[in-house]
Order: sequence, then structure tokens, then C-alpha cells
Amino acid sequence: MSETPENDPSAAEKSRSASRDAANEHERDEKETTEHASIALPAHVAGSGTLNRLIDTARDYARASTAENTNKAYAADWKHFARWCRLKGSDPLPPSPEMIGLYLTDLAAPTNGSPALSVSTIDRRLSGLTWNYAQRGFSLDRKDRHIATVLGGIKRKHARPPVQKEAILPEDILAMVAALPFDLRGLRDRAILLVGYAGGLRRSEIVSLDVGKDDTPDSGGWIEILEDGAVLLLNAKTGWREVEIGHGSSDQTCPIHALEQWLHFAKIDFGPVFVRTSGDGKRALDTRLSDKHVARLIKQTVLKSGIRADLPEKDRLALFSGHSLRAGLASSAEVDERYVQKQLGHASAEMTRRYQRRRDRFRVNLTKAAGL
Repeated sequence: MSETPENDPSAAEKSRSASRDAANEHERDEKETTEHASIALPAHVAGSGTLNRLIDTARDYARASTAENTNKAYAADWKHFARWCRLKGSDPLPPSPEMIGLYLTDLAAPTNGSPALSVSTIDRRLSGLTWNYAQRGFSLDRKDRHIATVLGGIKRKHARPPVQKEAILPEDILAMVAALPFDLRGLRDRAILLVGYAGGLRRSEIVSLDVGKDDTPDSGGWIEILEDGAVLLLNAKTGWREVEIGHGSSDQTCPIHALEQWLHFAKIDFGPVFVRTSGDGKRALDTRLSDKHVARLIKQTVLKSGIRADLPEKDRLALFSGHSLRAGLASSAEVDERYVQKQLGHASAEMTRRYQRRRDRFRVNLTKAAGL
């Protein structure tokens, strides 16, 4: 009787060899990323202790030039492209517009049975490659016909309207905070939701806040609590900006009151505002929360509070994300649009309107204004 593949020693050895090859390939990807993207001295300059320390500092600044999540995404983009090139018997360096055009084609219409990527993801992958090539001293011309025409065709054939997350409306946020307990962890999460909603903040902006200026090296801003509210100084993706959050109409819904309660009972007067708690939920730890906590918190409280209970749980979870807080403020604040634009830190009113899920679209009726 013939041996099954599971019992075949040669098959097992092949499997182990394949695993080792995959691991080695992963190591090569990581090594290639760090080696080619590193900042180094010119070849004609001899190293020294001072210069080497400056190199390390320059690398830190280079990493800080883009957001941490962007760096991770760009690193993943390069690793995927480098592996694709090797499988096709090519090399990712120097850049080849022809190969990149074929790579984009394979992302839009895969030949290996993988799901096709969305147009926005393909565009992001190309941006990641452009950035990675620049870090390695190469220039990638996105206008080259092998890239531009292929990408243009992909957009014409596959582009769809953007899928927007649901906005968290006033009645939703009230139900969400009401679903939270009043232990230490509940106080923290209540402050996160209310401050994030009233400030129209990104989830990364919420968790990057410190109590005071320059409390920690990884600070993304700090909070000043005043008599009439709080001012948040944020080092956001569009640069420094101020966000003003006033007092709410009651303690139950006031973001300032929720923030002060959390800071008081957590005994936080220095460092990150929003930190992890101990396993029993009775002590605040020193570790800053990840921005993923905000996304998880929103989804969990949406389920607990019964928002959109008419839909299956999977669909309800898919509707809401961290951006639902920003969309909620933009959609619900009954003020002049320019104030919402300033709060969200948008450069244009058009970007602000993308966040407005409910608004009077026909307040300005150009049909009647044109005499019809």
C-alpha cells in the first residue's frame, strides 16, 4: 500500500524545507527593507562616535516624517512587491515601470485566485512603492505610460464610490456611554468616547494625548483644562492645530467632566492621558493605549447599546469604526460649516462635507436660482 503524503518522510522533509525557505524569505524581506532604507554616511567620510550618533538621530527623524501606521503600511507594501518580483524571476531594484505596471494589473485582476484589491488600496500600494524607492535613492515616475495608463484603466473599470462608515449621532453616543460601567475602565472609556466625539478626533489623536506639554517622547499633543472647557493642542497629520471642547449640558454627557473624573480616579497628573488598566480594572498602568482600542471600544458599545439592532451583528460591526466619531460631530453639529471644518482640521470645506452623513443638501437650490 502506498504511503500517504502525511506519512511520507520525503514529503515531510519537503514541507520543512518549504517552511525554512519561507522563513528565510521573510528575513530577506526585513533585511532588505532596513538595509536599503537606512541613512548612512557618504562613502568618502570616515565614521566616528559623534557622526554615528547623528546617523541614529537622523534615522529617528526619518521614521517620524510619516505616521507610524503609514510606516507599517509602506513596509508591508514593499515586502509584498519584493516577494512578487522574486516569484516572477525579477528584482525590485532598480525600479522598472513595466514590472510595476504588471504588478498593478495582478493586484486588480489576480491570476492566482486571490481576491482583487480595491482601487484605493492599489493606489495606496503605488504610493508605498514610490516612497520606498525614494528612501532607497531611486525616483519612480508615476506618470510613466506603463504605470499611468494601466492605473487609469483600472480606475475606469473598477472604481466604485467610497464606502463610508456610519456616523455616530447624538442619540447613539448617549446610548453608548450609558452602556459603560462606572468602574475605572468604564470611566476611561466614557472619557474616550465623549472627548473623541466632541473634539471630532481621529482615534490616533485621542490616544496620543498627554496631560502636559512634552510629558513623553511619543506625545501627539496635550490638554489644557480651563474654566469654560478644554483646549487640545494636537500634532495631527496636517500639522499642529487647536481643538476646543466646551462643557456639556449635564455631567452625564459632558466630555470635560468625564475627562476630569478619569484623571482624578486614575491618579494621572503626568504622561499619557489614556492608559491601560490592571487586570482587575482597579489601577491605571503607565502603558499608553493603542489606537486600536478606540475602534474596538466603538464596536463593543455599539453592540451593547443596541444601535442598528435591525441588522445582523456582523453588519452592525462593519458599519462603525473610529471615523464614526468624526463623522458624528460633522453630521450633528448645528453650526456654520466653517466651525466644523476648523474642529476637524480639514483644509477644505469639501473634505468636511464628505463627513456629513446628514445635511440639507438642497439648502442652496441652484435650479430655482437659475429661474426654473
